[in-house]
Amino acid sequence: MLKYIPIEDKFFKMDTIKVSKELLGKIFVRKIDKNSYLSGKIVEVEAYIGEHDPACHAYQKVSGRSSVLYKEGGTIYVYFIYGNYYCFNIVTETKGIGCAVLIRAVEPLEGIEIMKEFRPRIKNIHDLTNGPSKFCLAFDIDKKFNNKKLLENGIFISNPLKKEKIEIKTSKRIGIKKGEHFLYRFFIKDNPYVTKHKFNN
Repeated sequence: MLKYIPIEDKFFKMDTIKVSKELLGKIFVRKIDKNSYLSGKIVEVEAYIGEHDPACHAYQKVSGRSSVLYKEGGTIYVYFIYGNYYCFNIVTETKGIGCAVLIRAVEPLEGIEIMKEFRPRIKNIHDLTNGPSKFCLAFDIDKKFNNKKLLENGIFISNPLKKEKIEIKTSKRIGIKKGEHFLYRFFIKDNPYVTKHKFNN
């Protein structure tokens, strides 16, 4: 039986930075079928705020793929990068704002053997989900989830089964050329599943 309970939709309608920080430590769940699911603790995220952030796909435009970012908080935004990989985002705030949180990394909890089937060449468990594209590969996430609401296709966010004390670190975002000065990356200090990067120090 699935033991995780989806958090209320209103959580994603809050301020994007607040949502980003409060997502850390929560559980990402993807139900595969009636009897199996994948879960992982969210350990790293990045905020994207269309109003002033040139790195956000919604910045100064409401067309094409960016239109999803103007939906209401709790909508899924999946985009394709480098011709081979996907990135998973959750739209935040109210309809028409244009903000989202990118899930950069999770700590695998359940369904790890299934994740390994999706990423068969991985030898180090810490490399399984320590990056946005790695996470999508391990959880078998692709464009079919784009523009869906959380829960529509068996994906949702849950509070952890038990509370733990975490220390949140903040840094510049990774791999962008515009808006690089914004400190919109948040991660759990010393978690081994966080993306390896110089900004971790």
